Amino acid sequence: MVGITSYGAYIPIWRLAREVISKEWGFPGAPGEKAVANFDEDSLTMGVAAALDCLNGFDRTSIDGAFFATTTSPFLERQAAVTMAAATDLRRDILTSDFSDSLRAGTQAMRAAADAVKAGTAKSVLVAAADTRMPPPRSQFEMLFGDAAAAVIIGDKDVAVEIQGFHTMYHEISDVWRANKDDFVKAWEDRFVIEEGFLRAFNEAVADCMKKYKCKPADFAKIVSYAPDYRWHTQLAKRLKIDESQLQDGLFGFVGLTGCAHPLLMLVGALESAKPGDKILLISYGNGIDIFILQVTEHIEKIRSRKGLSGHLMPKRNMPDYATYAQWRGIVSAEAAARRPASAPPSSSALWRERDRILRLHGGKCKNCGTLQYPPQRVCTRCRGKDNFETVRFSDKKAKLFTYSLDYIAGSMDVPLAVCIVNFEGGGRMLCTMTDRDVSEIQVDMPLEMSFRRVNTIAGVPNYFWKCIPVRS
Repeated sequence: MVGITSYGAYIPIWRLAREVISKEWGFPGAPGEKAVANFDEDSLTMGVAAALDCLNGFDRTSIDGAFFATTTSPFLERQAAVTMAAATDLRRDILTSDFSDSLRAGTQAMRAAADAVKAGTAKSVLVAAADTRMPPPRSQFEMLFGDAAAAVIIGDKDVAVEIQGFHTMYHEISDVWRANKDDFVKAWEDRFVIEEGFLRAFNEAVADCMKKYKCKPADFAKIVSYAPDYRWHTQLAKRLKIDESQLQDGLFGFVGLTGCAHPLLMLVGALESAKPGDKILLISYGNGIDIFILQVTEHIEKIRSRKGLSGHLMPKRNMPDYATYAQWRGIVSAEAAARRPASAPPSSSALWRERDRILRLHGGKCKNCGTLQYPPQRVCTRCRGKDNFETVRFSDKKAKLFTYSLDYIAGSMDVPLAVCIVNFEGGGRMLCTMTDRDVSEIQVDMPLEMSFRRVNTIAGVPNYFWKCIPVRS
């Protein structure tokens, strides 16, 4: 039996009300809000966050592959899956691969992972999908697009959701696209996009799939389906001739359309309330259709501890204005509060030497006295023992704020910059900055957790590191 053995999700804490966009541009807008990645987040950092949620309580040494799916990778020639594997502290002798250039990238990565497990080339493969698609300002896409990530582990032991069938077809059409040098997503006329793009492919693929597996849409407890917008999602139940309760919520009102992560994110939402024996139909679209026939097993009860979709929906902060959103997304330039000399680019050689400390957040534990410390040292700060340490991962440790300072003249987009000293549960202390915070809520001893973030990209050299964030609850 091959299928999903764990799931996870990540939704940024920040929300932009659609009425804010409407007021900015002076045209009527839709109700609700959308999720927006912070200025220090991108598809890779969100993919890492979803993967960590998926790996909660999972033996990381058992993972044989890491696949990362996105249409908005921070790199054109550098594998993002490698960075994700390092940040999640996976073994180095695993298969890594990026899936891109399609809104079906997430489900295509799932299919590749399932094929690898079936073939015996891997026992367990982590698949993460994330997107931060750039909509043109003053467009309906700007109202629609949201940012998020989702992850699953595909394996053949303790399967919580069995993959019972798969059907696919490609559909050659220029309906929605982004060329190599385009900043923003482009689309053809709406009726053409819907009728000749999505609906034509959807109708044909679903009919063929039902015939192939001798079933009908009404046989499924939940149908998790991509749709180009809220209006067409509400019409899917009628088109499929099912009860509206069978159709999984499309997340348009409070998250938005999240690119290639969207089908997997909706699937996570369906699995959070699924019962053993439930059958689920998963449908994704992007120049074609991917369809999975899934069945929930009794092992679903063993993986309920993830934050998942529901754990990331309610804890949220509202963006104050459109200008902040525009700065975070690079639509307008964001000059630092204080003038500072231009920063030197990070050194690739230095980043390589310190990659375990920086990406994996590895510290050390003294074998003589048990003292934990970060960054790793050669000499123990307590017993003075030398070169006698074992590696400890701090990225998943609980933490509390020991002390902090607010810097109002730092050359940062995040003013004031909250510089923190963090104490880890069980020992260990770290200097880092705090993000996703409200300055008025910062206080000593507040619970914190670590979050993988993009520090900056200077002269084309990316720099990622860990920051602390308030625990979302």
